[in-house]
Amino acid sequence: MILAPSPTHTETAEDYLALDVESDLRHEYRHGDIIPMTGGTPAHNEIIRMLVFLLTADLRKQPYSIFVTDQRLWIPELDRYTYPDVMVTPRPPELKPDRTDTVMNPIFLAEVLSDSTEKYDRGDKFEAYRTIPTFQEYLLITQDKPHVEQYVKQGENQWLFTEYHDLSATVELRSVGVTIALADLYEAVFSE
Repeated sequence: MILAPSPTHTETAEDYLALDVESDLRHEYRHGDIIPMTGGTPAHNEIIRMLVFLLTADLRKQPYSIFVTDQRLWIPELDRYTYPDVMVTPRPPELKPDRTDTVMNPIFLAEVLSDSTEKYDRGDKFEAYRTIPTFQEYLLITQDKPHVEQYVKQGENQWLFTEYHDLSATVELRSVGVTIALADLYEAVFSE
């Protein structure tokens, strides 16, 4: 997902939720700022589509819910709201109290990187995600070349980093027991 260049409001979380529910656009809420989210590139969308397809194929009939770009995530410790590209939660997902549209217990999150979001996705956003007690695994996917970065929680304040550069590589998603071939993930974007 691509972030718009600058925040448009400084508001309360309640103001944000009222705006976001009524808007045709998605917004993030960070430190009182409401930030509109713009659309992604065709490659961005193709990678998300394939990741969801691969997850769905392997997790079918298992106790997980898979959410794509339009599902709001609340990060309680920071009172922050965001829309991950892909999110997996145990089923049923835990919802924010008094909300029916905001999830708060992801175990797996994935972001497809773009020029405008890469620094945020690697830094501040990942730091915020790590405050979620249920969060176990993070995937950062580059869209202009085969490159995937995987972070798997090993213990409190300890994450194992592994990166993959080749279409012949496979990524084992430990949090959900799924193995994904990069050739499949990038199928619509690159071919060998």
